[in-house]
Amino acid sequence: MPSKDSLAYIVHIETLGCRLNQDESEGIAHFFSEAGFSLDMENVSLKHHADSEKVFLCIVNTCTVTGKAEQKARRVIRLLLQTFTKAFVIVTGCYAESGTEEILALSQSRIVVLNGKQKSLLKKLAFSLAKDAENACLKDLNTLKIENYLFAEKESSVFSPIEKKKNSSLFVETKKLAVAENPFELYTSQFVKHSRASLKIQDGCNNNCSFCKIHIARGKAISLNVEEVLNRVKELETANIPEVVLTGVNLSQYSGKRNLDSRENANFTELLKILLNETSKIRFRISSFYPEHITKELCEVISSERVQNSFHLSVQSGNDEILRLMLRPYSAQDVRNAVLLLRSAKKNPFISCDIIAGFPSESEEAFLDTKNLCSELHFAWIHAFPFSPRQGTLAGKMQNQIAENIKNDRVKVLTNLAIEEKRAYIASFVGKRLFAVVENSRQMRLLEAKKENVFHAVTENFLHVFFESEKEISAGQMVQVELESVTFLGLSKENDRDAKAKLVCCI
Repeated sequence: MPSKDSLAYIVHIETLGCRLNQDESEGIAHFFSEAGFSLDMENVSLKHHADSEKVFLCIVNTCTVTGKAEQKARRVIRLLLQTFTKAFVIVTGCYAESGTEEILALSQSRIVVLNGKQKSLLKKLAFSLAKDAENACLKDLNTLKIENYLFAEKESSVFSPIEKKKNSSLFVETKKLAVAENPFELYTSQFVKHSRASLKIQDGCNNNCSFCKIHIARGKAISLNVEEVLNRVKELETANIPEVVLTGVNLSQYSGKRNLDSRENANFTELLKILLNETSKIRFRISSFYPEHITKELCEVISSERVQNSFHLSVQSGNDEILRLMLRPYSAQDVRNAVLLLRSAKKNPFISCDIIAGFPSESEEAFLDTKNLCSELHFAWIHAFPFSPRQGTLAGKMQNQIAENIKNDRVKVLTNLAIEEKRAYIASFVGKRLFAVVENSRQMRLLEAKKENVFHAVTENFLHVFFESEKEISAGQMVQVELESVTFLGLSKENDRDAKAKLVCCI
């Protein structure tokens, strides 16, 4: 394969949505980098693109969790088409599964859609394009037909282009696959944008929550076998990566074969115990969990100092009737029990949650149940979203829809509570020492200080801190810091750091 310097072509990758999408985008980036292409993973709206003429391909990994997420995806796609006027845009991810017609309507000729189950085709695409780039076949980008690479050779009997009315773009439609795609193929132990590693161990969801489209886009739950998870974690540890985030659509439903030949499956608790026993230093962070799956057995395992002190619970509501309408498999009391167990296993953990405000039939009393539960449990952060009717879901057809202004007011109430609780949580660590992983380093001017090296790091309990250092510190380096003051300003775009700290030592 050609070296990076031999190809004067840039691939731009945009990622929307969850940590799982970020992990898959890192895998996509890795394969295009290995094929010799230069990469651009900066948000198109945040960067002036001096080399826009060299960007010949954009890949957008989309999300469909809310209507706003889909609107953002369309906005990003339009911006990419305007910014990179010669580039083709491949749209994949969850929104590509359900919003094909809407996506293709954005361009008459420059968009190709791959549904979420076809992401692994991008690995094949990278090396096919690299071969033609090396032979100068891509010199005239105006004649490039990205879709031709997706229907080449072995894929010709599996994928076929379908002409859309009033639109000459092509949609890659899956026929019956002879072999199911491996949803864990986009794995990499080398990360372009992130300093902390992530590892996808689970995909899909067996629940049928009335508001959710993710299980429609991702399909039934499937898990990477324990042996392969362990092999990948050991590879990360050998590469001296200090932390790995275990990701999935629903980690609570992890059920992986112990090895390729085994008929026995391990649940998440058993997997985590094996990973801790079979490795020596790498730390683990759990991305998200359902409350009813926080058990005494799990908490015995996460009490290890190598399990990072932050947890995210998928809560959605604090009212049992609303939870029933949502088809959630737990109660408000289960949420209380989960938080109590986590705090018995870890000292002052960072616990965040998701809440949907304004679900159909949510009365003021039901909303107050949710607000009071969040206040009672002192969540360190609340990701509050207004209910978004999703086409194809039960909740989208329900009666007693809540007015948008009421939903937005309820989100504001929860967000204000979240800001208050987070500032209190951060303040409780001022003067204390924490382990952290350096995310990136850059020159930045402090308000009352001269220009010096300032570094951004994420602590063991998921606080974003900045500190000064006279010597250069590499991204991915583990350090120990002491928190000096709270700098968190809520949702201000001017300050995305939680606290100012001082460096104690590098580890």
